[in-house]
Amino acid sequence: MRRVFIPQNLQSLPAQLPIGEISTVSGHSMGTTWSVRYVNLAFKQHSEDEVSVLIERELDLVVAQMSTWQVDSNLSRFNRAEASTWHAIPRPFFDVLDCALKLAAETDGAFDPTIGPIVNLWGFGPEGVNISPPGAEAIKAKHAECGWQKLVLDDEGMRVMQPGGVYVDFSGIAKGYSVDRIAQALDAAGIQQFLVEVGGELYGAGIKPDGLPWWVALETPPDSTSIIASVVAMHGVAIATSGNYRRYFEHLDRRYAHTIDPRTGYPVDLATNALVSVTVLHAKCMLADALATAFTVMGTEAALAYAEHNNIAVLLIEQTSDGFEEHVSSQWMAMLQ
Repeated sequence: MRRVFIPQNLQSLPAQLPIGEISTVSGHSMGTTWSVRYVNLAFKQHSEDEVSVLIERELDLVVAQMSTWQVDSNLSRFNRAEASTWHAIPRPFFDVLDCALKLAAETDGAFDPTIGPIVNLWGFGPEGVNISPPGAEAIKAKHAECGWQKLVLDDEGMRVMQPGGVYVDFSGIAKGYSVDRIAQALDAAGIQQFLVEVGGELYGAGIKPDGLPWWVALETPPDSTSIIASVVAMHGVAIATSGNYRRYFEHLDRRYAHTIDPRTGYPVDLATNALVSVTVLHAKCMLADALATAFTVMGTEAALAYAEHNNIAVLLIEQTSDGFEEHVSSQWMAMLQ
């Protein structure tokens, strides 16, 4: 048994079936894997090598501008810059930062692109994994370095000011943005039936030669046998899932999840916030990616309130003493078939 979710825009699918075969390309980038399935039309062939080059060009741009792992990226150079200095940044970098700051404001800091120092301190960044929590004083000191309000954007000059010591980290939004870029590049190249995946974030468009949409099974926590399996028809929508069951460490019988609450500097407290999985559907994967992170921090009640107010389709899974419990927004329920 499984549930089927169909976006409302599925009625806009083309009536004529695409004539061709499904091709698949894949690779590694941004510390993760990527894959693209696309309909290679019989009358307009796109070789796998050609499509791979197109995709890698988009991914390389994101890495060159927004990676904290690459020391010469635009982002790494900004993070090392001196205090009170303005920096002209490329349009993609600017757009992602602008989106991140707007979402930070809208979620009262539940999403914050400046929490890199805290993420690293807790062992969930590029500096390695912890086996025990850091001390309270170290957390307090690093938390003081964070704060999205410290960043100032100049829209006209497409600049950002480094106030001093602010470390920006796009790990909660860059994968989604890369999915959007790949989707746009494929469409511009005349490929209109495809499914893009980067590190678990997805976007689909069009239909397959058999007339069916791209079906994607929703990710659920391990051992969640009480949750009915679900699939989503991917057409003009993105899916992003955030799960606190993925990365964590245990110390003295307590589990520390990788999701850091930017407002406190501590990992989300699983004793008071039982959310273990958040799945968001949105037209833009960049927003789906960031919202999944924000909702995980916010908790069920606040996340659902935000989703209802902003017409966001979201599936929340809580872990209870009796197993797992689902909560969904009305926008999500509207897709149930």
